[in-house]
Amino acid sequence: MANTATAPTERELFGHPIGLYILFFTEMWERFSYYGMRAILVLYLVSASTGGNAGLGWTGGEAIALYGWYTMLVYVASIPGGIIADKLLGQKRTVLWGGIILVAGHGILAVEAMWAFYSGLALIIVGVGMLKPNISTMVGGLYKEGDIRRDKGFTIFYIGINLGAFLSSLIVGYVGENIGWHWGFGLAGIAMAFGLIVYLWGQKYLKEVGNLLSQAERDEGASLGSMFSELMKSPVQLVITSILMILSIYYLIAESIPYGLLFIFLTLVTALMLMVYKDLTTQVMKDRYVVMILSFLLVVVFWGAFEQAGGLMNIYALEKTNRTLPFSLPLIGSEVPATWFQSLNAMFIILFGVAVANFWAKRKLKNKEASSIFKMATGVIIMGLGFIFMAMAADSYVPNQSKSAMYWLVLAYLLHTIGELCSSPVALSFITKLAPVKYASLMMGVYFAATGLGNKVAGVIGEFSQGDPIVVNLVADGSELTQNLQIHDSVVSQNQDFRLTGDIYQEDGEIRVFERETSEPIFDYVAFEDESRLDEIREVLNEENVSAENAYRVIIDLKQDDELTGYRGNFVIDEVQTDMEYRTFWGITIFTTVFGIIVILLLKPLKRLTHGVEDEEKELPQQEKFELGDTDLINKDGKHNNNRGK
Repeated sequence: MANTATAPTERELFGHPIGLYILFFTEMWERFSYYGMRAILVLYLVSASTGGNAGLGWTGGEAIALYGWYTMLVYVASIPGGIIADKLLGQKRTVLWGGIILVAGHGILAVEAMWAFYSGLALIIVGVGMLKPNISTMVGGLYKEGDIRRDKGFTIFYIGINLGAFLSSLIVGYVGENIGWHWGFGLAGIAMAFGLIVYLWGQKYLKEVGNLLSQAERDEGASLGSMFSELMKSPVQLVITSILMILSIYYLIAESIPYGLLFIFLTLVTALMLMVYKDLTTQVMKDRYVVMILSFLLVVVFWGAFEQAGGLMNIYALEKTNRTLPFSLPLIGSEVPATWFQSLNAMFIILFGVAVANFWAKRKLKNKEASSIFKMATGVIIMGLGFIFMAMAADSYVPNQSKSAMYWLVLAYLLHTIGELCSSPVALSFITKLAPVKYASLMMGVYFAATGLGNKVAGVIGEFSQGDPIVVNLVADGSELTQNLQIHDSVVSQNQDFRLTGDIYQEDGEIRVFERETSEPIFDYVAFEDESRLDEIREVLNEENVSAENAYRVIIDLKQDDELTGYRGNFVIDEVQTDMEYRTFWGITIFTTVFGIIVILLLKPLKRLTHGVEDEEKELPQQEKFELGDTDLINKDGKHNNNRGK
């Protein structure tokens, strides 16, 4: 008798291929590890480098700057990750190697050493770049073309993504803050190991998905080598590229190696974009290409604001938010961990994803404006308006008196999520509708570059909000400190970090700084590394009419400096810092709102330039509910899948 048993790849569970649930749990644990590490990264960087749960003792600006570079590279790494899958390994094996590298990266982060910290971050960047842009495409490969179950399959996959993101901020965040940062990093690695085990175990259900394409299929599409060869024969494009490259190299040599390399990368991307435009053969294609460029700008603006969540807003939750509850909870007591606010985004996506998608679907059925570019612009505006609540939080914060309420952060995250649900799910889908088929894969790479650039912009904005650090050196010995200031002898003898807080004001043209508890003159114990910064402080105090009666609060965080064999710290005037954050929040609100309104005002001519690319589409509610960053909407045939957004 013939064997009629169902092959593993054809078996189903709850009406879907079993392979869907393999990918569900793999991605859930991957997102758990990524968002868990993301929740504690900046807080680890700014925590004191000594004490019970030691961090690195960085300034807020330094921490946010690193966060910006890290999140940018995570997205940019998706470009080589996609190329590796397309040209060398196939999606399935690339995801496998990405998972292995992620386990190694998170595991190394658990080691308390700087080489381990940077090595771990580098491995996570590579691992996410290999896994993220390929695993979602594998979900699409589980269903035949036209299979009505495809959208529901992505809905299930989306739940796993956001479930992992939600739980990780709570669990890894708690462990990192209350037990140890490196324990949190290690827990994220264990979670990724679970995902890798699930993926390896489920290979028999994925045999026909994510395999390496045939040589003919791999040869399809645009060749980067040929495009750069053609650049040499294109005078206008070559001149523009040469000027940008010369400026980038100059900046690399004279100013900053990291930014110089970034500008070189952006110059190469610009060159490719110029060559694509030149190669387009019809005016319709050229017009759509112009609209696509604007879409990339919307992506950069959106992420440049939204990604304050893991940086500036994360630090704000830790340092300036009153997180005390009127009741006590098991394990955490009455104080909410700062990292828990990172879970709000995923929670709000789960709660409101369907409602927002249905709103747009019903709006389109009523023949009201619901084009992709309108949704993206609206999403940018709504997300930007969320920063009004952060400005209110900064306005309500009074140094030494009261911190801002938790509900400001909650409301900010709510509007950010609503804006995300309007914008992110349609962004790459819209771009792939506009992109010429020949360059579909290249445009997906450019989209990831735009997303990464937005993350870097977020880091620059957050770093700017912290100001240029004013560095001071300790000039007193341990006995003077312990005798005259509120410092325990063990702190100095064990070379631990410590903080001085005091009042600062100007009297008879002189700057006065006295420790709050002892009234000791702090300038007797510290000296400015750059004396010219005193003039900046004096100017601020003059402008604000700061006197002894309305003194400002000064904070000096001092930590051991190996080069000086002493202590070095940062001098921060709390009111000035808060005012900079207040202005930054309002600046983001105003810019995003104005930018979004300008796009909406240009909507009619922009829609004409798309030449009806969306006119015949019927939008389904379940097509717009996917996790931010999961934006690989192009399948191996070069077609776009509208249901893979966030």
